[in-house]
Amino acid sequence: MCGIFAYLNYRVPRTRKEIFVTLVKGLQRLEYRGYDSAGVAVDGSGKHDKDSICLFKKKGKVKALDEELYKNDSVNLDEEFDTHFGIAHTRWATHGEPSALNSHPHRSDKNNEFVVIHNGIITNYKELKKYLISKGYEFESDTDTEVIPKLIKYLYDNRESEYVSFSTLVERVIQQLEGAFALVFKSVHFPGEAVATRRGSPLLIGVRSQYELSTEEIPIQYNCEDSRRDIQDKNSFNKGNSSNALHSVNDRMAMEFYFASDASAIIEHTNKVIYLEDDDIAAVAAGNLSLHRMSRGAGDDPVRVIQTLQMELQQIMKGNFKAFMQKEIFEQPESVVNTMRGRICFDTSTVMLGGLKDHLKEIKRCRRLIIIGCGTSFHAGVATRQILEELTELPVMVELASDFLDRTTPVYRDDVCFFISQSGETADTLMALRYCKDRGALTVGVTNTVGSSISRETDCGVHINAGPEIGVASTKAYTSQFVSLIMFGLMMSEDRLSLQKRRQEIIKALHKLPEMIKEVLALDEKIKRIAEELYQQRSLLVMGRGYHYATCLEGALKIKEITYMHSEGILAGELKHGPLALVDYHMPVIMVIMKDACYTKCHNALQQVTAREGRPIILCCQDDPDISKLAYKTIELPYTVDCLQGILCVIPLQLMSFHLAVLRGYDVSPTPPLCPASLALSISR
Repeated sequence: MCGIFAYLNYRVPRTRKEIFVTLVKGLQRLEYRGYDSAGVAVDGSGKHDKDSICLFKKKGKVKALDEELYKNDSVNLDEEFDTHFGIAHTRWATHGEPSALNSHPHRSDKNNEFVVIHNGIITNYKELKKYLISKGYEFESDTDTEVIPKLIKYLYDNRESEYVSFSTLVERVIQQLEGAFALVFKSVHFPGEAVATRRGSPLLIGVRSQYELSTEEIPIQYNCEDSRRDIQDKNSFNKGNSSNALHSVNDRMAMEFYFASDASAIIEHTNKVIYLEDDDIAAVAAGNLSLHRMSRGAGDDPVRVIQTLQMELQQIMKGNFKAFMQKEIFEQPESVVNTMRGRICFDTSTVMLGGLKDHLKEIKRCRRLIIIGCGTSFHAGVATRQILEELTELPVMVELASDFLDRTTPVYRDDVCFFISQSGETADTLMALRYCKDRGALTVGVTNTVGSSISRETDCGVHINAGPEIGVASTKAYTSQFVSLIMFGLMMSEDRLSLQKRRQEIIKALHKLPEMIKEVLALDEKIKRIAEELYQQRSLLVMGRGYHYATCLEGALKIKEITYMHSEGILAGELKHGPLALVDYHMPVIMVIMKDACYTKCHNALQQVTAREGRPIILCCQDDPDISKLAYKTIELPYTVDCLQGILCVIPLQLMSFHLAVLRGYDVSPTPPLCPASLALSISR
């Protein structure tokens, strides 16, 4: 995932070295997202290039970029800027191979008149590129992003009057773009100004001032005619004040603004943030932040509130763990408790999800439940489908968001649609949400991010309270999504006498779940030793059925995502319909065989594997001699109620993927810690 970070200091003197440090540290906070190159853009040095923009781009890690910045003799590190805007980016290649040329920021021309950083994908870039080439614009990269700075230069070169505002140009650009994007623009024609916008990709702005801010919410400005608004913008910025803009109440108006795709890059600087919504355009000029949109839709919020982040700096530090992923795997005893806290009363066996209570009657009257997600979030839906059908007595569909949209799936007013996303910004899931809203269905969000697009746009929802998830591979969010959906089923069945025994069984198991997770985590060394036998293999099969089909899918996904090793989750009931051909003495096979309704069927699958000289590594219940006799190795897990066993079974696969990645030499979500001096400086600010 690409990462955006940008920093604007207005009347806050900063040397170029201090600006570099801020930009690089912002990128380091985003390294967990995965990337292959990085770059920054800052103002030039000296008399002749004071109004120029310098680009520094490097393939590889942020550390390599950092070293390049200090090797370069063309910039004066000690030069001080009273006002300056710098942008930075980490890229994960989608269009064009990893290289300095393909990395961001991208430029409009060889003079760097406009530069931009971009997260997302522009789906109509080929048509735009063809048009711009016909107008004489030359391209140098293989990316979709490069059409954006070229397009804004084309619009600037062909402007109808001498003055056009930066935000107007950006507005005209995004009217031509199709796809998903978060964009931050910088230009030599608008020194000290910044413009940012988003559609389907997250972007937030952090605000810091030593003085009180003028307001706690910023009104949205809606378009009058472009030329008229340009004059208004020019006048208000020249005055240095605006009733529709955010600024400091002090006359000096010293302000700092931070633009980022993730709060983890901002929290060490400020906890005051504004989350942009789709098609918001944020402009900073003369220390004032203003927001506008092209038009006002029904139900649009006319203001953006300045929110206070609750995230603590230590929450995004690795502590004694080697990587964020490992840290988050070991946080699961606490994260599942936080998911349940205040929602389950174990003494009275009652469950209440506050975000759903006002819509509970409507949900109970619905015709079916549709659970929509991508990747890990989709697997959380698959994992809980069976118990939700049992407890709600409703048909439950679980859909991959992209496929759901491709099929133009029929959705009706009496459907209830759940949208599961750790970030709350997953583009396909967000588009599916809007598709279902347009068809009148009740929409429910299940997210880990307050203020995210899905949490704002759904009718109601559940915050999973897993805490910040920094590791690129979702772990604790999966188990918290799992528990949240189970709690929904328990709440739906509270008044059904025939289900009370089943409910009691599940609630008692939820009470014991954190301690059982600790027991599973204690097997880490054993799992590491098994990983040491597997890491040189090229492929790995993970098999199970019933409640554990989702466990196999999720375990295989983690292995693919982190180890770059082929892995496949296979429904054990389908083994004889093709996949059995892959099994032999050399093919590693992990099987999940627990004492549940599918135990005998899974035992039959195990015999098929051993008949072909397979050497299965089996996740099984403690004290199961029948399984142990046929296993090459066993990972014995505590037994809980069938519908929760998937939580205990997925954790060994999470640990396995982590150890395999380390043994194969991959850097698992690294982020260098702050040195004590810079940490103290950040907190004091």
